[in-house]
Amino acid sequence: MNTLPTSHPSTGLLAWHRRIVALLEAVQPAAQLLARLYIAKVFFLSGLTKLRDWEITVALFSDEYHVPLLPPEVAAVMGTTGELLLPVLLVLGLGGRFAAAGLFVVNAVAAISLPDIGEAALQQHIFWGSLLVGLVLWGPGRWSVDGWLLQRVRR
Repeated sequence: MNTLPTSHPSTGLLAWHRRIVALLEAVQPAAQLLARLYIAKVFFLSGLTKLRDWEITVALFSDEYHVPLLPPEVAAVMGTTGELLLPVLLVLGLGGRFAAAGLFVVNAVAAISLPDIGEAALQQHIFWGSLLVGLVLWGPGRWSVDGWLLQRVRR
């Protein structure tokens, strides 16, 4: 006599898949917040360093950083402003995708404009860029001003 199994093996796999997805969805806001905090710290501290000695900053943009299409003084102001303002927006999650996209541009310009960037520094820029792309694609998360505003609009 041929007996059929009471449950198919894929049923158990489907249940495990649902549990894993639920767990990932539960920790996603925390991961997005940690990414925002980490990236914001990196860029904000860099901006503060540039403010400490503006003459050296302008000299670096003149001699070291070769930002295409912009005079060194303009590039220094734009880069420093971006490094100080956008991280604040990113931490708050206010205009989070905009802030992440802006920091992605700052990061890309920094990596491209340094002619002798070392391998370790390049890997750091790639890592930062990948975190920023994730924040652009998936947003700052529920634990953000954007997330709070979205919940209020949906009500």
